[in-house]
Amino acid sequence: MLRLAEVLTGVQAASGRSTPSVPAALGQVAFPEAVIDSRLAIPGALFVALGGERVDGHDFIADAVARGARAALVRQDRASGLKLDRPFAVVEPTGAGLAGAEPDTVLLIAVDEPLAALHRLASYHWGQFAPTVIGITGSVGKTSTKEVAASVLQRRYRTLKNPRSYNNESTLPLTLLQLDRSHEVAVLEMGAYVPGDIALLAQLARPHIGIVTNVGPSHLERMGTIEMVAHTKSELVRALPPDGHAILNIDDARVRAMAEVTPARPFFYGLDPAADLWADQIESRGLAGIAFRAHHAGESVTLHLPLLGRHSVHTALAAAASGLLLGLGWDAIVEGLRDESAQLRLLAVPGIGGATLIDDTYNASPASSLAALNLLADLDGRKIAVMGDMLELGSVEEESHRLVGRRVAEVAELLITVGQRARWIADEARIAGMPAAHIQHVEQNREAIAALRGTLRDGDYVLIKGSRGVAMEQIVAALQPAQSAEAE
Repeated sequence: MLRLAEVLTGVQAASGRSTPSVPAALGQVAFPEAVIDSRLAIPGALFVALGGERVDGHDFIADAVARGARAALVRQDRASGLKLDRPFAVVEPTGAGLAGAEPDTVLLIAVDEPLAALHRLASYHWGQFAPTVIGITGSVGKTSTKEVAASVLQRRYRTLKNPRSYNNESTLPLTLLQLDRSHEVAVLEMGAYVPGDIALLAQLARPHIGIVTNVGPSHLERMGTIEMVAHTKSELVRALPPDGHAILNIDDARVRAMAEVTPARPFFYGLDPAADLWADQIESRGLAGIAFRAHHAGESVTLHLPLLGRHSVHTALAAAASGLLLGLGWDAIVEGLRDESAQLRLLAVPGIGGATLIDDTYNASPASSLAALNLLADLDGRKIAVMGDMLELGSVEEESHRLVGRRVAEVAELLITVGQRARWIADEARIAGMPAAHIQHVEQNREAIAALRGTLRDGDYVLIKGSRGVAMEQIVAALQPAQSAEAE
């Protein structure tokens, strides 16, 4: 809950911050949450009118107010021209403009730039509570690691985490504004599109512990080179304090090297026995999860977890490392790792004809696609791969799709590719020996749905995987029994 006085104070520049003058009649005005999407505004919310290349939040202030927003952060030069159907007042961060406002008056808080003001407010709010913050970044597995680490830490601590993938300069501040005095730990996923993004997020959230999962060819269209991706991910561990901890994947050479650039104490995890926490005797049990033995400080623990795929061993180890560093014992850590609600990314759902759909449509990269195919390989039944475009791969775009195509040929009996780039997957699968009659390429999700409806049968396992931008969740939804019946 954000009180009006805190918002007015927080949006001011730290160097000249002063106590705003708030009339007694408005002293109890507070906002349950801040939002940047007018469609998510709830009664009493604070709407932040962000500018953008294609959409300007100032155009949606009226919609946010109609949905119940009580106030908005607006750009100073836009405030005087705004029109609303309800009584409103333009307010300065000093409190000027509040005189005469009623408790139900919509408050348009005029600031230099709403995003910068949001950052100042989030940083100010964080400073009122100062929990232990765990920042998580990496090319693949950020969200899964965030979910599982939060599940572990919730066994002992009141824990805040990003909702969904609120991991950028516009959305991570919204998570920080949800902090209250009960929170002891915040587990925050941090994403990046360009160099400097993670440094900014770390400046706002001030993490004490940082987890880097891996470095891969993500966002190369913006980053340019894999070395720049690594440098950008390293911004998290560079920002850690000397008494903090950098939890690093020892099996990724670029992540391992980050131990040389962090002022914090490195804690390595992975499959290498040289790590502080390492695993062996790994067994994938298909949709029943994974099993492995974990080793730390001379102690060994055998784990049986509901996480799917061998790649989830690294997810579990990173989450366990955060628990160990914050004083949890193995009983609590294992309980958190076994929480099935933490399995966010890759899900098994019923499909038509008795098939099982492996829904991994959250996003796609070469590494995550290969990991999903490895899970498919562990299953007993006819294996079908439905692979869509992988986006933002820059100069390695064709090479990456062809790499996935070679693995498909080793794993699947049938392949359907969707989209212009995915044609390379189909082409390479054929070159690698997959019969051409078992490969079908389409351009649209609806074409893939039509092809699969006449194909699926009892015992099939269907992996559906593509970048978020190609919306392959449409395929998953259409091939579930209830939805399919409605479509017919």
